[in-house]
Order: sequence, then structure tokens, then C-alpha cells
Amino acid sequence: MAGSDVITRAAPDTVKILIAGGFGVGKTTMVGSVSEITPLRTEERLTAAGLDVDDLDGIEEKTATTVALDFGRITISRDLVLYLFGTPGQQRFWFMWNDLALGALGAVVLIDVRRPESSFAAIDFFERRNIPFVVGVNGFYGDHPYPPDEIREALALPDDVQVLLCDARERESSRDVLIALIDQLIASAVHTGAARQTEK
Repeated sequence: MAGSDVITRAAPDTVKILIAGGFGVGKTTMVGSVSEITPLRTEERLTAAGLDVDDLDGIEEKTATTVALDFGRITISRDLVLYLFGTPGQQRFWFMWNDLALGALGAVVLIDVRRPESSFAAIDFFERRNIPFVVGVNGFYGDHPYPPDEIREALALPDDVQVLLCDARERESSRDVLIALIDQLIASAVHTGAARQTEK
């Protein structure tokens, strides 16, 4: 093929997104359901040694936990690829969150309405660092007993934080949450750019 016939296309933009939340809320499940590559997982089986630190109340069926991170990738469009980093949920591994947050443009905070308190620390983490986030309410077994407004009030979330009902097991549902986050990031960037132009 002649050189003049070769069409060059710019590499897509890549964006780092964190999937965060408390222990057992579905972070590994979400990364796995939406990733277009085989996700990297660092799960270890729960053992008797963790009985005093692993709160299995409401998630008695859980047998493994992420000890470092989950990693996946999803192409949103020809021009945009998301790199997904799932955080460990157990408190003893939270020291890794600071490193994982480096370079992240936004986050999805997953919550389990059966145990909403398990994600308070994640919400606080992103608020303190001014990292934009949306809240994904993971409906285990497709169950969503509370509307978004009630969940927002219970979590004391500001109006600009989106609360989205989802099912982390379903690719389309997980993808919709990510797209909502990206739309929010784009809108914020446009608003910031317009404000800067006004100041000039």
C-alpha cells in the first residue's frame, strides 16, 4: 500500500478511573463485568486469620477479597479508553488507596444498601481530595429497595454527586455508570474552560 493511502489516526485518550467502596460491595464484580480484557485480579481466599477484621455481616457467601487492586479496560469510543482500577475494600489495605488515586480523573463509589456504612470512608476519601465521583448503588440480585433521593439523603451527599442504581454483574449497567461519570467530567471541564475564558 502506498504511503499516501495510509490513514493515520491519533491514539485514543486514556483516562484512569477508580472503582472504590467498602468490603464486599461489588468492586471486583464491576471491573470484571465491564472489562474488554481479562481483568487482572489480586484476590486471596478469606481465612480464619481474618475473622477479627473481615466483617461478613450480610455477605456470608463471600469467600475471597482483593488485597491489592483489580485492573480492567473498556473502550468507550474511538477516542476514549478507560483504565479501571478497583481498590481493596478491607481497612487493613486502605493504605494503597493514595497510590492508586494518583492520576485518577474520577471514581465510582459503589455502595451496598444492606451495609451503606461500609462505603462512608470511600466517599470521604474522594471528597477530601476533590476527586469527582458518582455513587453506584449496587442492587444485589437486582434488588433496589430505595430510590436515589433517599440514598442521597442517607449518605449526606451534595446535590452535584450523581446517585445511580446499577447491577455490577451486568456489563451494560456498569458501563452506564462509567459513562455518567465521564459525562460529568466533560461537563465540569467545559464549565471550567468557559469560566477561564470569561476571566480573560
